Amino acid sequence: MASDKELSDFLKSVEKRAFKRALYAVRDENAALDIVQDTMIRLAEKYVDRPAAELPLLFQRILSNATMDWFRRKKVRNAVVRNFSDFEGPDGDDFDILETLQGLGGSLASESAADSFSRAQILLAIETEVAQLPGRQREAFLLRYWEELDVAETAEAMGCSEGSVKTHCSRAVHALAKALKTKGITL
Repeated sequence: MASDKELSDFLKSVEKRAFKRALYAVRDENAALDIVQDTMIRLAEKYVDRPAAELPLLFQRILSNATMDWFRRKKVRNAVVRNFSDFEGPDGDDFDILETLQGLGGSLASESAADSFSRAQILLAIETEVAQLPGRQREAFLLRYWEELDVAETAEAMGCSEGSVKTHCSRAVHALAKALKTKGITL
């Protein structure tokens, strides 16, 4: 059984990555925050009796299910009512990815302005391309390379076979490499 401190430390360690993953999926900052908060609450309420080692996979599975639930609710709502606010952000644009990146990263005080700008542009291009991946490819890519889960853990979190995870990841990596190469970015 995970102690309160272990649960708290685990939730603190995954909150930013979980928010980014939810934001990629739903493309709505407020909805992403709600999804992550609901996921954390469900984990704390229903799985507090589980060992600390099981928390990462349980959390990823709950996050995936909460995201799918959000899409289902949105589909039902949109079948009845169409909100004009769904089409654009409050200032007429989609969310600003650079604003979401401000909270990430350590001290970059020694970095020159040109390097910082270049890095921000590359990150923006990568984030844009990741956001354009098909849903399952994006989910597999983020779980494998952002969350650093292995193939078996990713398959369990996504509810699919290990072969499907490998296929989705391979397609995502190739699509990202191709898209970034056309923009002159080679990593």
